[in-house]
Amino acid sequence: MYLDSVDCNGTVAKMSTFHPSGWLSAKMNAMQEPPEQSSYRPVLSLRGAIAIVCACVLSVILVASILSPVLAPFSYDQINLPSRLQFPSKQHWLGTDELGRDILSRLLYGGRVSFFVSFAVVILSMITGVTVGLIAGFQGGWLDEVLMRLADVFLAFPGILLAIALMAILGPSLQNVVIALVTIGWVSYARIARSLTLKLRELDFVRASFSLGAGSTRILFYHIFPNVMPALIVQASFSFAGVILAESSLSFLGLGVQPPQPSWGTMLNEGKNHLLDAPYLTMFPGLSIFLSVLSFNLLGDALRDRLDPRLRQHNLD
Repeated sequence: MYLDSVDCNGTVAKMSTFHPSGWLSAKMNAMQEPPEQSSYRPVLSLRGAIAIVCACVLSVILVASILSPVLAPFSYDQINLPSRLQFPSKQHWLGTDELGRDILSRLLYGGRVSFFVSFAVVILSMITGVTVGLIAGFQGGWLDEVLMRLADVFLAFPGILLAIALMAILGPSLQNVVIALVTIGWVSYARIARSLTLKLRELDFVRASFSLGAGSTRILFYHIFPNVMPALIVQASFSFAGVILAESSLSFLGLGVQPPQPSWGTMLNEGKNHLLDAPYLTMFPGLSIFLSVLSFNLLGDALRDRLDPRLRQHNLD
C-alpha cells in the first residue's frame, strides 16, 4: 500500500506503508514451502537396507543350519573314499573332502555347532555379566571394588589366549568351549552394566523411587535394568560375531569340536593341506564364517544407530 506525500517543493512522492495482512500472507507462504531435504535420509535408508540384507543372510544361514538333518543330502560322517576330493558336481554341490564326505552336508551341520555355541555363550555371558555389573554399580563400596578388580584380572589376558589355556586344562569338547568363552565373555557386559548403573542411580526418577519407599530389587529390575538393556543388546549383536570367530579358532587348533562332528573351524583345519589341489575345502567354510561375522557386525551397527538416542539426535540435526 502506498500513500502520497508532498515535500516542500510541492513534489508528490509515494511512501510505502506496512500492511499486517500482507506480512501474514508472506509468512504463511514461507511456512508452506517444503523443507530442504537433509543429507542424513539417504544414509539412513542405506543403513536400513544393509541391515535388512544382513538379517536376511543370517536368517537363511540359521534356518539352513537348524534344518540340516532335513536339508543335508548325505550324512556328515558318511565316508566314500572312491569319491574323495571331488570338485563341485551335480551329486555333490560343494564337492567332497579327503574322506569322500559331502561338503554341503558338513557345512550345514557345522553351522549348527557355531550358532549353538554363539547363542549359548552370549546368553550365559550376558546373564553373568549383567548380574555382576548391576550389583557392583548399585551397591558400590568394597563389593564394587572386588568385582571390578576381578574383571580387570580377566582383561589383563588376551581373550583367545586365555580360552586356549582353559581348553588345554579342561580338554577339547563342545561344552568346554562354551565354558571357556563364557569365562572371558562376561567381563564386557559387567563393565557396561556397571557404568550405566552408576549413572542411572543418580537420576531423579531413581531418587524419587527411593523416597517413595521402593526396595533395591524393584529399583534394579523395574527402573535401572530396562534402561541398561539397549546398550547390552548392541553389545550382544557384536558378541555373536566374536564368539563365532573364537569357536572357529579353537576348532581350527583342534581344541574345539572333535571329529567326526563337523564345525566350520574344523573344516578349515582339514582343508589347509589341500589349498592348491582342492581350494573349495577352505573356501566354503571360510565364506560361511565371513558372511556370518560381517552380517552380525553390520546388524550391530544398525541396532546401535537405532537404539542410541544421541546418534538419533545427531542424524536428525
